[in-house]
Amino acid sequence: MADNSTHHYISSFFLVGIPGLQNFHCWIGLPVCLLFALTLLGNSVIIITIKLEPSLHQPMYFFLCMLAMNDMALASSTAPKMLGIFWLDAHRFDFNICLAQMYFIHTFCIIESALLVAMAFDRYVAICIPLRYTTVLTTTMVIKMGLAGVIRAILMVLPCPLLIKRLPYYTKHVINHAYCEHMAVVKLASANTLINRAYGISVALSVMVLDLGLIATSYIKILQAVFRLSSQNARSKALSTCAAHVCTILVSYTPALFSFLTHRIGKKVPPSIHIIFASLYLLVPPTVNPLVYGVKTKQIRDRVVGLFFPNKEISEN
Repeated sequence: MADNSTHHYISSFFLVGIPGLQNFHCWIGLPVCLLFALTLLGNSVIIITIKLEPSLHQPMYFFLCMLAMNDMALASSTAPKMLGIFWLDAHRFDFNICLAQMYFIHTFCIIESALLVAMAFDRYVAICIPLRYTTVLTTTMVIKMGLAGVIRAILMVLPCPLLIKRLPYYTKHVINHAYCEHMAVVKLASANTLINRAYGISVALSVMVLDLGLIATSYIKILQAVFRLSSQNARSKALSTCAAHVCTILVSYTPALFSFLTHRIGKKVPPSIHIIFASLYLLVPPTVNPLVYGVKTKQIRDRVVGLFFPNKEISEN
């Protein structure tokens, strides 16, 4: 531990896991391990399928590849440490490594949100101005949108660990959480944390309000365009292309909103419930996303069947 004139700065944190459920950690680790394995498998299949199938080399599927890679990175930054806590009693976490985990988790979450916005824009262009689809969403534009999402996340989250580094941590070192979450770390500081809390809330609110606002705007325009179509069959086809994206939005934002609200205003919510939902927010969407797109998107479903079962006749429906 680093020493100053009157205090010892802590060098590591102790992550409890899920408070009140420590006796069940070994069993809780089973679904965490299963979700992590399915995340790596499902998203790898999505990426390989899109890479090998030339007909899927379109903007929508490029964004899906980015989402799959981000999902694997998000799960990999969280699940291994959780399994270490649940199965190996590896509760100790070096101070700087904890800050690094916190940084990557929140960065990948913001990138995920940006990709959902990009995919909503893709659906807007495809349905509302289909004749300009190939000229608007060029490969260069797709890359620029992806890079913009990454750069935004990097710059928005970077002040969080830097602001924490300036805080003194003397006595409190126990984090009642399964991973290094920003507010959980900030609360342990032996100093005024108003700036940290204000910045954390402002980042979370700005991302949610801006991104959900852009997604909502896209879908309002999409619905207006769809309901102007005269054919019921055309309306159904147009809406069906958005089904997977809507499911992904619901899966991603619902636990995120619950976790955000309970951490700040849900004082009566048991800590174990909050931590379980916060963990599900990081583990379930990366697992579900490839399943949703594999089932809801005919092109991917048929190509996956063709890759793994080459002798099986591809469905025409």
